[in-house]
Amino acid sequence: VFGLLGPNGSGKTTTLKLLLGLLYPTKGKAAVLGGDGSNPKISSRIGFLPEESYLYRYLSARETLDFYGRLFGLPPKVRKLRIEALLDMVGLKAVANRAVGTFSKGMARRIGLAQALINDPELLILDEPTTGLDPIGTRQIKDLILELAKRGKTILLCSHLLADVEDVCDRISILYGGKIQAEGQVRELLLQSDKMQITTDTLSDNAVERIKKLIKDEHADCEVISPMEKLETFFIKTVADAQQQELTTSGAVSTTGISDFLVAKAAKENILDKLVSAPESGQIPPRSGKTERVVPVETAETKPDDKLLRELTKPAKPEQPKPVSRERKIKTQPVESEVPKPEQIRKNILDRLTDGSSPRNDDREQTDKSENKNED
Repeated sequence: VFGLLGPNGSGKTTTLKLLLGLLYPTKGKAAVLGGDGSNPKISSRIGFLPEESYLYRYLSARETLDFYGRLFGLPPKVRKLRIEALLDMVGLKAVANRAVGTFSKGMARRIGLAQALINDPELLILDEPTTGLDPIGTRQIKDLILELAKRGKTILLCSHLLADVEDVCDRISILYGGKIQAEGQVRELLLQSDKMQITTDTLSDNAVERIKKLIKDEHADCEVISPMEKLETFFIKTVADAQQQELTTSGAVSTTGISDFLVAKAAKENILDKLVSAPESGQIPPRSGKTERVVPVETAETKPDDKLLRELTKPAKPEQPKPVSRERKIKTQPVESEVPKPEQIRKNILDRLTDGSSPRNDDREQTDKSENKNED
């Protein structure tokens, strides 16, 4: 586990984005896993939890993980197994069907951590993973990080919370102004070699005075105090006592278990791959060791519902033809119109052809004759 420390604006998040290929350097080169972070073959081997959880608020927790699993091209069976394992690991199985838009910030960080692990990454980059978490959630996330490191995962932790980094990181680097100011093993950087600490059970006053005298004879200063317990340890112990009373809570469930599939490739212990991958010979290899006998579960014998069966098998009644409505027809009287007789039409045409008079005059004469006839 490598910790990247520094005050706000020192360049921690920018460094992570350079490694992921989200930003391009103006100078130099950023390499991760032996290549460019923007290469899909490289990025598919990386899990990333950004500083802010960018989630689709109307998707449920289960749908969110399924969406990211599809982006990585995971088969449906693999997605289903990993989703259930991750929901249980981050303590959100009880609220798996709730929309993530209704989650608190701490619960959103938990589902964000789950999505960063959906592709079983070789490198896990976490940017402020404990932001918004209560002390119990913070302790659980730190325990998860330590367990993942034991299983062979490489983790890059970016945080400004010194206590978190001190608890989980093996090596740290302190940034300021975009440059590394200190780097090394946590123990080596924090060790005060010019001082010594002795822890014992409570001693009598006489024994303490003799010890002080011996120390003064060595020309060294001495301070005798009672050690104090960390507030985080005291808080977790108090809540653990309350949990033993089985008090209910509406938040995420406490858990420190790690999903079995989150194992480094080098360890060759990826249980999930063994379950979903078929052997090359097409035959199922025999199981080693003893097998437990599975006792069949007795189910109550159900009787068919005769009444329901009769209703379903009863022949349907033929549909009666609907009576055709007869609309009452209204009789209308025919309208007489005056049409010129054929003999009269032919006579007019002959008159125009044989007589030298103009058609306009003939039309006027015909109109006058018709008006006179109507008057008669």
